[in-house]
Amino acid sequence: MSAESAQGRIAPDGPSTDAERKIMTDQSSRKLSLFALSALVIGSMIGAGIFSLPRTFASATGPFGAMIAWVIAAGGMFTLARVFQFLAERKPELDAGVYAYAKAGFGQYAGFLSAFGYWIGSCIGNVSYWVLIKSTLGAFFPMFGDGNTPTAILVASVGIWLFHFMILRGVQQAAAINTVVTVAKVVPILVFMVILIGAFRMDLFTANFWGGSSMPATGLFEQVRATMFVTVFVFLGIEGASVYSRYARKRSDVGRATLTGFIFVTTLMVLVTLLPYAVLERADIAGMRQPSMGAVLEAVVGTWGAVFVAVGLIVSVMGAYLAWSLICAEVLSAAARTRDMPRVFATENVHGVPAAALWLTNGVVQLFVISTYWSSDAFALMLSLTSAMSLIPFLLVAGYGLQLTSRRETYRTRPAERSRDLLLSAIATIYTVFLIYAGGLKFVLLSAILYAPGTVLYVWARREQRERVFNPAEWLIFAVALVAAGIGFHGLASGWMEL
Repeated sequence: MSAESAQGRIAPDGPSTDAERKIMTDQSSRKLSLFALSALVIGSMIGAGIFSLPRTFASATGPFGAMIAWVIAAGGMFTLARVFQFLAERKPELDAGVYAYAKAGFGQYAGFLSAFGYWIGSCIGNVSYWVLIKSTLGAFFPMFGDGNTPTAILVASVGIWLFHFMILRGVQQAAAINTVVTVAKVVPILVFMVILIGAFRMDLFTANFWGGSSMPATGLFEQVRATMFVTVFVFLGIEGASVYSRYARKRSDVGRATLTGFIFVTTLMVLVTLLPYAVLERADIAGMRQPSMGAVLEAVVGTWGAVFVAVGLIVSVMGAYLAWSLICAEVLSAAARTRDMPRVFATENVHGVPAAALWLTNGVVQLFVISTYWSSDAFALMLSLTSAMSLIPFLLVAGYGLQLTSRRETYRTRPAERSRDLLLSAIATIYTVFLIYAGGLKFVLLSAILYAPGTVLYVWARREQRERVFNPAEWLIFAVALVAAGIGFHGLASGWMEL
């Protein structure tokens, strides 16, 4: 029996030839453990966002509003995490969950939009990482400015392609590096929290609790609404284990890794947000330079605090960049394997890495990095746009969970779980709809500017398969995207919508 035929049919009672045993050993060695999957989720979630939380929240609200915002965000994202968990268990044949669930529930074009939106949003998120790294260095080396000077762009470009060629050496190697980096980058955050707990002043926390002084008075709803997009950004990565489900040693590990990462990272983010209110006035925190975690620590312990956080941020963001580069390429490759993206992006190199998908991903990241030269606030724009592009994919996942439970599909086994899963799906759907509203019309239109021309890839793939491009409902969706994109372009050109 040849190696190729052995891969297609292994004897039901176990491998009987050297070729079969080698194939099974190779396949097993490429699988990820529960710890590695959990590290992938944590590594994806702990990136640039957590280091910007003190100023971002202080600009919008005090501790009371922040607590309400985190209850809403954590509650909504918890239900979404649980939807990912039960879909992974009940639909084990669907790999690369974010894209696959949208396609299974809403058809070919909706699945493509989910895959494309999630992919291009992740690429933009990767750009924000490079901007923040260079902005952090800019506090010590003026040549990097706010992260969008020619020197900053050149250094970021070198970094993009160094990561690119490292990932080409293999997913397992990159995941192992991510695990080490994840552990390393959590340490500065824990040190930050321990120091602030030691410096905790109840009188300051109480004075800031309802909003503090010297800050504009706004309603509680508007305070919470102003924080919603940043909570989306910092929770991105919660689906990392689902995206990489085909590499899991056990399917049940996907759900466990998702919940483990969610609980751990949520605890860190809430503490990083609230503790600064107990050591500084809210107005002082709101006026700090990003990354504001470093500025807070500097105010408490001196200059070494800013340096310490800067080092932690660079390690953290590079680790998150590695995790997201893996996720970006995997989503694009998964869509190509199911023939909803051009087939060229499904090709893998000898190490099992989707090389063509990785080349396109990093090519897009490179173009966006160059474009930051003309942006006045590249980090804020990339953060918000990344969040906006992720909302449609998340909404489709929640909608598919709602669809599955409503139809009672797969619930012949463990039927008692259906009511719980139906409630989780309904809350997750309502939450994602609220996030789209909270983001506002501007980011819906900016998203359409990317979605509409991206449809070229879908048309290319459908032509390759010699299949009809759109059904009537899909034509309507495409027409809406085109109109929204046209309005968005007009808004940018006329100046009534600013970047």
